[in-house]
Amino acid sequence: MVAEALEHLAPARGGVFVDGTVGLGGHACAVLEAGATTLLGVDRDPVAVELARERLAEFGDRARVMHGDYRDLPAILDVAGLSTVDGILLDLGVSSMQFDMRMDTSQGQTAAEMLESVDEKALADVIYEFGEERFARRIARYLVAARATGRIETTGRLAEVVRRAVPRRGYTRIDPATRTFQAVRIWVNRELEGLGECLDAAAGRLRPGGRLVVITFHSLEDRIVKHAFRSMQAAGTHGLRVLTKRPLVPTAGEIERNPRARSAKLRAAEAAEPAGAVEVG
Repeated sequence: MVAEALEHLAPARGGVFVDGTVGLGGHACAVLEAGATTLLGVDRDPVAVELARERLAEFGDRARVMHGDYRDLPAILDVAGLSTVDGILLDLGVSSMQFDMRMDTSQGQTAAEMLESVDEKALADVIYEFGEERFARRIARYLVAARATGRIETTGRLAEVVRRAVPRRGYTRIDPATRTFQAVRIWVNRELEGLGECLDAAAGRLRPGGRLVVITFHSLEDRIVKHAFRSMQAAGTHGLRVLTKRPLVPTAGEIERNPRARSAKLRAAEAAEPAGAVEVG
């Protein structure tokens, strides 16, 4: 959803922008090409950081990439010497489905390690809560039983077990393992922890007129973003004003080009001018 992100970030006005989930640098490159003066890219994945640096090298000192978690954005901005910025983008999807599943591979347990030790009830709760999977208990039972024949170390092995566990009900365009993969990824990375607080902190670093754009890929994240934006607007926090009454979704053409985009939702908000501000001529 590059076009929609650019429309709501409005980098053509110039200024300092932050891509808090820079990944391979696609959005960051588009923001710089659209007119941003400078951009700071941040990512939890050390490999993505290096790849983004290579991709953005053509922009010289207009682009900088740092390793870090977007949930620590205020501290990252302090290190970068940025007190306020003109726009922040958070794309909460993932660029690849490694079975490691850690966004920051320098710390924490892998998915294989966590699946090896979790008990059946806890695993079922994870799959149900984070994957919204109605066959969660059945899938957890199959996964725990599968451990007896060997550690679940690959995406193929995980998908194979989940597909056996989910009852077949005719053709479906969504792989039966999709919700379980989502659940395990969220669990491994603690993706929902602190998201609301992160959005509040990010909004607090926007200059008047600054934009905050968030792209989510599942309903749990979108729900948190929606409530955080609405709560800040209602309370007058940071002068935040919601720009998207309903989330924007990909066009049919984009979904055809990139099927993984089908579940994307974009929400945007703007930091308003302080009440009573007077323009000085």
